[in-house]
Amino acid sequence: MTDIHSHLIYNVDDGSRSIDESIELIKKLNEVGFNNIIITPHYIEGTEYCSNNDEKLEKINTLKKALKENNIKVNLYLGNEIFINDHIIDAINDGKAYTLNGTKYLLFELPFNNQILNLTDIIYEIKLHGYIPILAHPERYIYFQKDYSLVDSLHDEGLLFQSNYASILGYYGIGSFKLLKYMIKKQYVDYLGTDLHHISNTFVIDNFLKIENKFKRIAGEEYYKKIIKNADNILKKI
Repeated sequence: MTDIHSHLIYNVDDGSRSIDESIELIKKLNEVGFNNIIITPHYIEGTEYCSNNDEKLEKINTLKKALKENNIKVNLYLGNEIFINDHIIDAINDGKAYTLNGTKYLLFELPFNNQILNLTDIIYEIKLHGYIPILAHPERYIYFQKDYSLVDSLHDEGLLFQSNYASILGYYGIGSFKLLKYMIKKQYVDYLGTDLHHISNTFVIDNFLKIENKFKRIAGEEYYKKIIKNADNILKKI
């Protein structure tokens, strides 16, 4: 399986705080079935999380070496979770932000409480440059929870959605669970991700069997398999 959303490069954002923590989290992900992990540190323009990706590439290579030394057979890839802004393409061209493993797939996030009025314009611009935008955890945004038609409209425009595994067990609240259930019934969910940050909170790993079983009950076996395959296909640049 492939995880397309995690924060496991140490000391670059609000995720893992040490190489040992990163290795332990990757080991735990491997134990529940992940053999590919696209690590997606935050890229937030104008904050401390907007550094060039050279440091991240260096650290991910250090992690790869450590995994090999510890006989942990997981493939690591770099991406970013890019906070929405008008200059996403510039950030990619300047080497500050990164698509998922350098593919055409671009993972981005929105503010949780304040709706972006020019969102469709930004999505259009991303597509115009040949990228395929994927919205991270749509079920968590408050304005989507209040108005499902916003999600309907974005889906109709061709936007892809990555939901968080833990949302299916209500980890982010009842509003996130209800919206995710709606999205599953509509078959809007294209990808799933752990959004894993810290060893102090491994809810998604500790409950992974329950999560999978609940997804299968709501989505059906075939649709769930399709979602999982979609993530694998990103690495094949499909």
